[in-house]
Amino acid sequence: MPTKQRQNVAAVGQIQKPNMPKPSKAASKKKEEDDSTDIGDGVEEWTQAKTLIKPRDQLELTEAELNEEFTRILTANNPHAPQNIVRYSFKERAYKPVSIVEQLAIHFSLDGNMLHKDSDEARRQKLRMGVLEGSTQTDTTAPEPGDNMEAEEHPETPVAGEEGADREDSTKSRKERKLTNQFNYSERASQSLNNPLRERACQTEPPPREVFSATANQWEIYDAYVEELKKQQKLKEKQKAPASKKEEEACSRRRLGATESQSDDLSKLVKSCKIMERMVNQNSFDDVTQDFKYFEDPADEFRGQEGTLMPLWKFQNDKAKGLSVTALCWNPNYKDFFAVGQGSYDFVKQNRGMVQFYSLKNPSFPEYVFSTDTGVMCLDIHREHPYLLAVGLYDGNVAVYNLKANTQLPAFISSAKSGKHTDPVWQVKWQKDDMDNNPNFFSISSDGRVVSWTLVKDELLHSDVIKLSLNGTTASGPEGLKLQIHGSGTAFDFHWQIDYLYLVGTEEGKIHKCSKAYSSKFLDTYDAHNMAVDTVRWNPFHPKVFISCSSDWTVKIWQHDVKTPMFVFDLNAPVADVAWAPFSSTVFAAVTIDGKVHVFDLSVNKYEALCQQAVVAKKKTKLTHVEFNPVYPVLIVGDDRGYVTSLKLSPNLRKIPKEKKGQETQKGPEVEVAKLDKLLSLVREPDTKQGKPESQTHRAEF
Repeated sequence: MPTKQRQNVAAVGQIQKPNMPKPSKAASKKKEEDDSTDIGDGVEEWTQAKTLIKPRDQLELTEAELNEEFTRILTANNPHAPQNIVRYSFKERAYKPVSIVEQLAIHFSLDGNMLHKDSDEARRQKLRMGVLEGSTQTDTTAPEPGDNMEAEEHPETPVAGEEGADREDSTKSRKERKLTNQFNYSERASQSLNNPLRERACQTEPPPREVFSATANQWEIYDAYVEELKKQQKLKEKQKAPASKKEEEACSRRRLGATESQSDDLSKLVKSCKIMERMVNQNSFDDVTQDFKYFEDPADEFRGQEGTLMPLWKFQNDKAKGLSVTALCWNPNYKDFFAVGQGSYDFVKQNRGMVQFYSLKNPSFPEYVFSTDTGVMCLDIHREHPYLLAVGLYDGNVAVYNLKANTQLPAFISSAKSGKHTDPVWQVKWQKDDMDNNPNFFSISSDGRVVSWTLVKDELLHSDVIKLSLNGTTASGPEGLKLQIHGSGTAFDFHWQIDYLYLVGTEEGKIHKCSKAYSSKFLDTYDAHNMAVDTVRWNPFHPKVFISCSSDWTVKIWQHDVKTPMFVFDLNAPVADVAWAPFSSTVFAAVTIDGKVHVFDLSVNKYEALCQQAVVAKKKTKLTHVEFNPVYPVLIVGDDRGYVTSLKLSPNLRKIPKEKKGQETQKGPEVEVAKLDKLLSLVREPDTKQGKPESQTHRAEF
């Protein structure tokens, strides 16, 4: 603003204040001189300043528009902060916008240094700033009122030590400056308090601490040296003198403790090595793993009802060369874990046996290996205790292995004193625990005995459940005595719903329905096959249906209250094993010694198999056993060369009926029972209409 305008404004201010006192003559004279230097009339300039000048482009607004208020909300967000940041979420597998954006904008930052007031550097800074160390003390210690009065009354009285008095007066007369704290913002009339940021990484529990203290003088050190010398002398005496029994036991305990610690270290090392081994195998067999997870045969849509089996992994061990696969069993707890029993069906070449545990995660090497002196003929894994394995051997013994124990020896084994079988054991089955919660299992052998074995502490107790006999068959012995001929048991299976009911297959081709309550009689007998019965199994869904197979090339499905079979299938080769599928009551698989796997689904085709596929490379190789996985659409097949092949069922072979609307998932087993009942009724209807025996009409159909 130019000086002329400022003076005019000041003059106007004097006019608007009438109550102000009149200025002096000198001031009025100075004002007149100043007014004479201005160009133009002062009153016109003032009137020009009061007139309103509107620009030409100003909007003509109405009174309502002028009174309208526009609210504007001010936020503390940073306008330059990005609002469209997107990051990839591995959990949801998609790009997600980031909601939390840093809104803090730092305009100024200063790093300072703080010093302790008693340090040497702080004292040097105080000296440079003119503050003595004792100044604070002189300020804080106020003089007593008596001293001040005396000093005022006698100002001229001399005081002893004039030089000291002069120094004190000089320090008092010097104005003391207060040392300001540059970090104390409250003294500068400005304060900004921000809550410190916390990170999750910093919010950890402190490590445990203990405070301990001890004193050590010359006598304690001397006593410690004396005790050490005594210990060395005792050790020398023990080495010279013969060791007693107690000392030997103590030494053995120490050795056991050392071995246990070493075994723990070895077990940790073995576990880590197994994990690494599985990772390497999964990488090397990545294509097979992808097929196991995702492959679905697209050709099933064009085949109609037929399906295929896709080979996955092949399990083998070089140490088991010359041994056949005699038993297969999946672990009920770990669905990728199964046991393989190996021996020989050639009774002339019987030398050794082996039990191996494989996992689908590691097809190259077995997880556990147990060697036996004789061939392993059968095995079974406990359902409630999956670490217990019952094994039947060729020499008639039964054994129980504990996977938790780090030993190759069985935890329980029978002997001649404890009632072992006199012939090979063909099958073992775990049952429910007894009244005292002791695990027990059953075994069957060619000697005609069905034996119950109970694990009690360190003993294996036995009791004969039944002795098989050929009804009405006797042989004349010496001196005219009549001898009863015992039957030979080859297979058996216990009912999953009725605890006391079980089936027994014999070498003569008959199937006996037995009860645990009767040890001398059969509930019923079926003339099943012309040769030995290899397998008998109850249907896992229907309580009245069971299946059997034999070396007479046939597979038969029975209803236990009917003496004749409901279905008969001729597979053109001796049948080694048959198994029901766990997902359907009408699906089962059978293996023949010509190397083929046959998969049937009675609800789709009652006359032929949906799949007949050879799974063995060499023609002379014979298939011995088959088992379905309880969860995955996979079955494993064993052969007489010791190999186990895993196969994946195509979609046509594992069709599960879709449940109708309003039907709960708990009615799945009931649906399977109704499906099989419908098939059985279709088989029985033509028999009742024509008045023919069921067996004749049935064989005519198949």
